[in-house]
Amino acid sequence: MSRHFENAPGLCEEADPSTQDFVFNQTMLRIKDPQRSLDFYTRVLGMRLIRKLDFPEMEFSLYFLGMVDEKAAADVPSNDPQRTTWVFRQQAMLELTHNWGTEKDPDFAYHNGNDQPQGFGHIGFSVPDVYAACARFESLGVEFVKRPDDGKMKGLAFIKDPDGYWIEILQANMMESQGQG
Repeated sequence: MSRHFENAPGLCEEADPSTQDFVFNQTMLRIKDPQRSLDFYTRVLGMRLIRKLDFPEMEFSLYFLGMVDEKAAADVPSNDPQRTTWVFRQQAMLELTHNWGTEKDPDFAYHNGNDQPQGFGHIGFSVPDVYAACARFESLGVEFVKRPDDGKMKGLAFIKDPDGYWIEILQANMMESQGQG
């Protein structure tokens, strides 16, 4: 029996036991202006800033954000070193990296990964109702790449963060409810 749930060329069937306790912890995005990005990710998407680490000698800061509900928030340590350890044990954290001074350069911009040459594509958020979420984003003036009923793939959207990174907005059961997937 396969350890995977689908078939595809290149899958490794024999998991190395030393990887058993590995955790996919984070995706990092470089940001130009932390104030704009933190506002977007905390106000528009509801994330919480869990830990901020400054590195003055190298002139950058790291912001670790996550989707932490009220019940789980009680388990987040208040002690800084313990909270740092807690952050690095979590799944699916977002790390925003700010190189100091970029916010002062009006011409500075990061490549979003979707312009040529393509590379990085997007991060994604699952929401209970993609249409309600997109109506809220619209009311907040969020920039859309794709609205839920645009194009061939119905029921999912793409919005942009302040640095132009794409964020997929999807409803977990959308493909199932449309008789797909």
